[in-house]
Amino acid sequence: MKRKKARDHTITAVLHHIFLMRHRLFPLISVLSGCCLLLFAVVCLLYPLPPIVNHHHLRLFPHLQYSSLSRYGVTEESSFSRERTEFRVPGDGGNLGRDLWSSRLSEFYYGCSNASNKFPTADMKTNPDWYLSIATSGGLNQQRTGITDAVVAAYILNATLVVPKLDQKSYWNDSSNFADIFDVDWFIASLSRDVNIIKQLPTKHGKTVTPHRMRVPRKCSASCYHNRVLPVLIKKRAVQLGKFDYRLSNRLEPALQKLRCRVNYHALRFTNSIHKMGKMLVERMRMKSEHFITLHLRFEPDMLAFSGCYYGGGQEERTELGAIRKRWKTLHASNPDKERRHGRCPLTPEEVGLMLRALGFGSDVHIYVASGEVYGGEETLAPLKSLFPNFHTKETLATKEELAPFFGFSSRMAALDFIVCDESDVFVTNNNGNMAKMLAGRRRYFGHKPTIRPNAKKLYKLFMARGNMTWEEFASRVRTHQIGFMGEPNEVKPGRGEFHENPSSCICEDYEAKARAGLNFKAEHPLEDHRISEENDKRNGTVDSTSEQLAEDDHEQDLSDMDYVDNGMGGQLKGVPGEMYMESGLMPKVEPVELEAFFSD
Repeated sequence: MKRKKARDHTITAVLHHIFLMRHRLFPLISVLSGCCLLLFAVVCLLYPLPPIVNHHHLRLFPHLQYSSLSRYGVTEESSFSRERTEFRVPGDGGNLGRDLWSSRLSEFYYGCSNASNKFPTADMKTNPDWYLSIATSGGLNQQRTGITDAVVAAYILNATLVVPKLDQKSYWNDSSNFADIFDVDWFIASLSRDVNIIKQLPTKHGKTVTPHRMRVPRKCSASCYHNRVLPVLIKKRAVQLGKFDYRLSNRLEPALQKLRCRVNYHALRFTNSIHKMGKMLVERMRMKSEHFITLHLRFEPDMLAFSGCYYGGGQEERTELGAIRKRWKTLHASNPDKERRHGRCPLTPEEVGLMLRALGFGSDVHIYVASGEVYGGEETLAPLKSLFPNFHTKETLATKEELAPFFGFSSRMAALDFIVCDESDVFVTNNNGNMAKMLAGRRRYFGHKPTIRPNAKKLYKLFMARGNMTWEEFASRVRTHQIGFMGEPNEVKPGRGEFHENPSSCICEDYEAKARAGLNFKAEHPLEDHRISEENDKRNGTVDSTSEQLAEDDHEQDLSDMDYVDNGMGGQLKGVPGEMYMESGLMPKVEPVELEAFFSD
C-alpha cells in the first residue's frame, strides 16, 4: 500500500514537472517561431523569386527549340538563375504624363491639296486623241499606289486616262475589277477638272482601240515620261503601261504632288458595300471601348519569307520559308542576322506587345488586328493575347453571314481592315510595306493621328538584352528609341522617304493657331523651309546627295514589294506641258537601261 502511494506520488510529481516545463517552453517556442517567420520575410525581400519566363517563347512556332531562346535574350541555362535581373511585365502601362491617344501639336497642321488657280485644268491641256491605260500589280494597297500615280502620269502626258485594270493573276488571286472595290463614278467626277477619265477605250471602225504595251522604270520622273512614253503615245495614240506600281518618282513639283493627294485621299473611295461594312466594324469596336488600337501585324509566311529573317524554328522553318522565298526570283541570298541587326525583320507578336506595354498601353486596351494567317498560328499569337486579352479581328466582330460577300476576295477583305485601321485612335504597323505607308500618309493628312512604327533596328538590340535589365529600364529605353516613330508632325524631313508615307507637300501649318498658342513658327510653307535649308546645307557641304537619298528610298522599296508576288522634246510638242511640270533637276541622270536592270521585277 505504501509502495502504491509512493508510486502515485512520483507520477504526480513528474506530471506536474512536465506541465511546468511546457508552460515555460511555450512562450520560448512562440518567440523562436516569430523570429523564423521574420527572418524568412527579410530573405524574400532581399532575394526575390526567380523571374518568370514566358514559355510561349518555346512555342513561337510549334517546332521552336530551346536552343533558339538566346535570340530573345533568354537561354536555357540561365533562365532561372538568381543572378539574372528581374524582368516582370506589369499589367498596366503606368502614368507617363502624356496623352496616348493623340499626337502632340497635331492641331497646328492640316491637309491641303487644292489646286492653285495657275494649275491648268483638263479641258485646257488634254489632247483628245491620246489615251493612257495602266495595269496595276499586287494587292490592294500596291494597286492603290499605281492608281494614284496613273492619274498624275496622265496629267503629265496630257492624255485621257482609262479606268485602271487591277491585277487578277498575282499571289493574291482576286478577280475584282476597279468598280468592285472603288466607287468608279465618284473617281471620274471628282477628278474631272484635273484629268479626263473614261471607263474603257473608245472604238474605231467598230473595234476597240488596242493600246501599245510597254513599261517604264520605277520612280520615273516627269522628264522620263516625256522622253520615254510621250513619243510612243504620239505615234500609237493609245499606250498601256504594265506592272504599274511605283512607276512615278517620289520627287515631283508641289502642284503634281497635290494632285497625287487629291487622288489618294479624296477621289479613291471604296464602294458603298465595303464602306458600310467597314464602318460597322469600327462602330462595334467603339461599343467595346472609347479608344482602340489597330495593329497591322504582317507576320504571315510570305512576309517572313520575303524578309529573309529567321525566328528560331530550326530546319523546318528554313525549309518552309525558303520554298516561299523562291517565288521572288530576283531576291538576294538572305542573311538573317544582318537583316535583323539592320531592323528589316518584323517584330514577333510578343515583341510588338512588349513595345506597346512599354509605351504605356495597359492590358485593358482593346486591339484590332489586321492580319492574314499568322505563321505559327495561335501558338505565335498567344503571348500577344496574354498581354492584351481584348483582342479582335473582323472575323470576331462580324458573323460569317455578314462577311460572306467579301470572302474569297482578298482585296475587299483588305479594304475592310484598311477602313478600321484608318479610323482607329492609334495605328501600329509591324513593317514598312504598302498598307503601312498608305495609312501612315493618310493619317498624317487627316490630322496626324498617332501611327506607331517600331524602330526595329534599335529595338532588336533591346530585345536581345532585356533579360539583363529591369522592366523599368527596358520601358524607358523603348520610349527613347521610339521618338520620331510615333506619327508626330514633322517627324520626317519634308521631301524624304516615300511620298505616300510622308505627303509633306500636302500638309500645311496653321500659323495663326501657333501664334495664339505662343509657339515659335516660320512664315514659309514647310516645303519651302526644307528647300532653303537644303540650299544652305549644300553650300556648307553637309547635305546628303540626291543619289544617296534615292538609294535609301530604293532599299525601303524592297518591303513595299511584299504585295507584289507573281510566278528632250518636252515643251516643243503640241499638248506637252511646259517646264513647270518638270523635275527641276531633282532626279540624277541615270541611264534607262541601268534603271531597268536595277528595278527589274
